[in-house]
Amino acid sequence: MNVVMIGSGYVGLVSGACFAEFGANVICVDKDEAKINELLACRIPIYEPGLDDLVRRNVESGRLTFSIELENTVANADLVFIAVGTPTRRGDGHADLKYVYTAAEEVAGYLQGYTVIVDKSTVPVGTAREVCRIISKTNPSADFDVASNPEFLREGSAIGDFMRPDRVVLGVESKRAEQKLRELYRPLNLIEAPLHITNLESAELIKYASNAFLATKISFINEMSQLCEKVGADVHSVSKGMGLDGRIGKKFLHAGPGYGGSCFPKDTLALIRIAQEHGVSSRIIESVVEVNASQKARMVSKIRDALGGSEADKTIAILGLTFKPETDDMRDSPSLAILPALVDKGATLKAHDPEGVEEAKKILPEAVQYMGSIDEVVKDVDAVVLMTEWNQYRGLDLDKVKSMMKGNVFVDLRNVYEKDLMESHGFEYTCVGR
Repeated sequence: MNVVMIGSGYVGLVSGACFAEFGANVICVDKDEAKINELLACRIPIYEPGLDDLVRRNVESGRLTFSIELENTVANADLVFIAVGTPTRRGDGHADLKYVYTAAEEVAGYLQGYTVIVDKSTVPVGTAREVCRIISKTNPSADFDVASNPEFLREGSAIGDFMRPDRVVLGVESKRAEQKLRELYRPLNLIEAPLHITNLESAELIKYASNAFLATKISFINEMSQLCEKVGADVHSVSKGMGLDGRIGKKFLHAGPGYGGSCFPKDTLALIRIAQEHGVSSRIIESVVEVNASQKARMVSKIRDALGGSEADKTIAILGLTFKPETDDMRDSPSLAILPALVDKGATLKAHDPEGVEEAKKILPEAVQYMGSIDEVVKDVDAVVLMTEWNQYRGLDLDKVKSMMKGNVFVDLRNVYEKDLMESHGFEYTCVGR
């Protein structure tokens, strides 16, 4: 089976490499010639555990290649996936679909024989039908179907998510399109991965609804963490007690500085706009977004209070910059809201992150100093703020850290450590919801 993946970013590259691993012949296409040249040399432009080996193995096998050309690739394709970016449109919160629609128009002119055009990008309800309209208008004689196949990849574990998915959602309108997609995903039959077949609109909405619900769980437990601090409860115990209920589940009930990343912020805003366009209330999702913003602001106050009411003239070590471990993604990371606020009030910041420093340098204040090791970042600081729960930060040599610091304040925004342990090592310890 011949597959073309338009877009060689996170979703396109991971999906293309995994389809090649399934046995398909995959060409990943991107207009960024420099990126394509890097990929042809098996140099991966993003950090995702295991992706470099997966790409290299399938390039060497001949099942995966990369190109800037559409014409000669689309003509022989059985399926063409559109996996381009759909960022939040500046000013109104809508998903920006210009890259999706441009790809559809360009693909249309090169179609030969029956082809399934598949929306892999996260797109609002109605996008697949608009893609169909664009292709039909551009090439009235084209023999094609449009399908929706949203991705549910978690950064840091994307390959495992693709190879062992909870479900594969296929939005289709014809048996021919369904058959092509079933054939592509046939290797998952061995692990009995559920294929959920539905219509285009439902498939498009499933992705937004799923991410919004997970974001809701995060904002809910973060709101409960505030109450825990006021009444003397422990948010760890509360979330565990909730999560033991099978109807609720324990995942995403971890208090912290708020959600970030490439999906939750963008998709919650887009879902609100979709609801507004159709005259439907979205009060729960609107509250989720508000709580998330306020949680990040509350973390600034928490750090300030731990420093005695002012961060001015204090040197602070920041452990972790990315929105979660095992990624270099800085998009909407809590650090982007918290660190500039500390700098603005006169703090000196030293930061460390195993993978995110290069991305952080592009968007954080120039005043932030980046250190190559944990020892360097904690040396002579007044306080340490644990921002992202990388494994390197879960087992710190606490006595060594304490001896290298000038002060003894430790602010744990991920609740990695226990209060009694930290105080026994001489720290003034602050965490979230406990």
